[in-house]
Amino acid sequence: MSDLKHFINFLIIGVTVLVVAVPEGLPLAVTLSLAYSVKKMMKDNNLVRHIDACETMGNATSICSDKTGTLTTNRMTVVQCFLAGKFYKSGEPVNYESIHPFHSKLIIEAISVNSSYASQTISPKAEGEQITQLGNKTECALLGFVLSLGQSYQSIRDKNPESSFFKVYTFNSVRKSMATVIKNSETGGYRLFVKGASEIMLSRCKWIIGSESTIQLFGEAEITSVIQNVIDPMTSHGLRTICIAYKDFVPKKTVQENDVEYFESIDWENEAAILNDLTCLLVVGIHDPVRPEVPDAIRRCQEAGITVRMVTGDNINTARAIANECGILIDGEDSLVMDGKEFNKRIRNENGEISQTKLDAIWPKLRVLARAQPTDKYILVKGIIDSNISVNREVVAVTGDGTNDGLALKKADVGFAMGIAGTDVAKEASDIILTDDNFNSIVKAVMWGRNVYDSIAKFLQFQLTVNIVAVVVAFVGACAIQDTPLKAVQMLWVNLIMDTLASLALATEPPTEDLLKRKPYGRTSPLISKMMLRNIAGHAVYQLSILFGLIFAGDKLFGIRSDRWAPINAPAGQHFTIVFNTFIMMTLFNELNARKIHGERNIFKGLLSNPIFCCIWIITFVLQVVIVQFGGKWFSTAPLEWHLWLACLGFGVGTLLWGQFVNWIPVNFAGDVKNKIQ
Repeated sequence: MSDLKHFINFLIIGVTVLVVAVPEGLPLAVTLSLAYSVKKMMKDNNLVRHIDACETMGNATSICSDKTGTLTTNRMTVVQCFLAGKFYKSGEPVNYESIHPFHSKLIIEAISVNSSYASQTISPKAEGEQITQLGNKTECALLGFVLSLGQSYQSIRDKNPESSFFKVYTFNSVRKSMATVIKNSETGGYRLFVKGASEIMLSRCKWIIGSESTIQLFGEAEITSVIQNVIDPMTSHGLRTICIAYKDFVPKKTVQENDVEYFESIDWENEAAILNDLTCLLVVGIHDPVRPEVPDAIRRCQEAGITVRMVTGDNINTARAIANECGILIDGEDSLVMDGKEFNKRIRNENGEISQTKLDAIWPKLRVLARAQPTDKYILVKGIIDSNISVNREVVAVTGDGTNDGLALKKADVGFAMGIAGTDVAKEASDIILTDDNFNSIVKAVMWGRNVYDSIAKFLQFQLTVNIVAVVVAFVGACAIQDTPLKAVQMLWVNLIMDTLASLALATEPPTEDLLKRKPYGRTSPLISKMMLRNIAGHAVYQLSILFGLIFAGDKLFGIRSDRWAPINAPAGQHFTIVFNTFIMMTLFNELNARKIHGERNIFKGLLSNPIFCCIWIITFVLQVVIVQFGGKWFSTAPLEWHLWLACLGFGVGTLLWGQFVNWIPVNFAGDVKNKIQ
């Protein structure tokens, strides 16, 4: 019967040691950390759709960002204008009365009709408030320009309802323009209104409204002059330039038979012919101010080892000016700024195919890609990810808001869609939705991602130390005294502390700005770093030394009865209770050490900012007191006097002091010693 009891006891101990040895709490820690971070990220305007993207964002090395709405406020206003041969700069009011009535009417109609009727500007209800812009912000800026001229765009729309439109050429990224065709009741023909990117639109114009509101020929020399004297100054100040033009289609009579007139038909599907030979009405410069918090956010990304690139459809000079204002372009840095046409020319071989080698020669220095097509963004993202020159594959995050951004968002390691201006397609293709369309929220996502990674590392550092100590003590005890100083129920309590409670405590650490002061982890970097291994080994040595000292000499040290070689049915004594209590105290105080994994000396920094950790630590300590003093037979413990408690607490606090000593040990200590021996 005695042998059976010993067998069962050894079996229970063996199973318990196995349970303690396996770090089954790791999946729980990962899940808790991710779930907690995702919930908190909602308050930072990050709606996480794919939970794994949260941790991936912590290792981001490159961010390809849109300009409008992400880096800028997406609150646009017309601040400069070239009209009837005169350049109105910022602060100069347009003299609307000096424009010929026919041309002024055309300008108001061109802006009012050739835009989405969902785009509107609403006057402020109270003095000092801003105008509310609804719909497309560029169109709202143009509608605001109409209002600033003292005219009403709504009255024009009432006369020309959308149902009366003959043809609409919606905006796309290829033609960079939008056009609307309406019937011209005065001539019996049609009138075309067009707006789009200025340098592209000017090349399609054959005439222009010149000084004194006369229509003048618009040749190559005139186009060059307008670009140099109007477009370039606007774009150099970061303004988006839009050209507005029109064209009349007058019916041409071909034959007349039996009093029936036959007119030449127009091929409305031939866009090249329709959207050509236009008359330029005016060019406007639209200001979209940079968000005030963006320059600092980009600086923090750069300090964190993340390269920020701007990919925009705007003019290259506009993009360069905004990039300088944001801090994407740094003085003295060898950076590339190019447009989509030049980009495609430099990355393709003689067969027109994309060459990864040529792309690898460009993307490391590329900071601004202007006049970019959606395919250009996808090619850039794919090229960075598939690069052959990176030791560790780049981790790329991308922002997008349009339907055509879906490919780039899918290809990126982390895709950010705009919650306000983003389309449903972009949101479906994304991993995280920015509910405020703000670049600063991406920086917060980086902080949370790095915090998740560090939280998992903290838990591993803590748990593996407990694993090593518990298993070694149980194994050596079984070999040396044919019993384990830590009983099965005590080991389960240790397992509960290091798995459930510790994972909850360490997984809820809030992120700090210090996370952005280091470079991102590489894809091949081990989860357990050399510094963590040093900390695990160092604290395991301390705890094992104390525990073995107590096991084999604790009875003499404190003058109590030894529990070594005690009969299997013997009541619990203070000897092994001290061993158990000291182990728990060292584990609890080592949990404070585990909060720091990068060699920080102040382990209490930020402690009070995590009330969950504090509460769990205090509750665990109180429960340990209850277990020791009142656990009795259930937990195989005997009550301890106050001086014995002080001794256990002293060994626990010693863990904190030992942690400071461990931090003095070089991370490559083993390698250094080996080199000296050789």
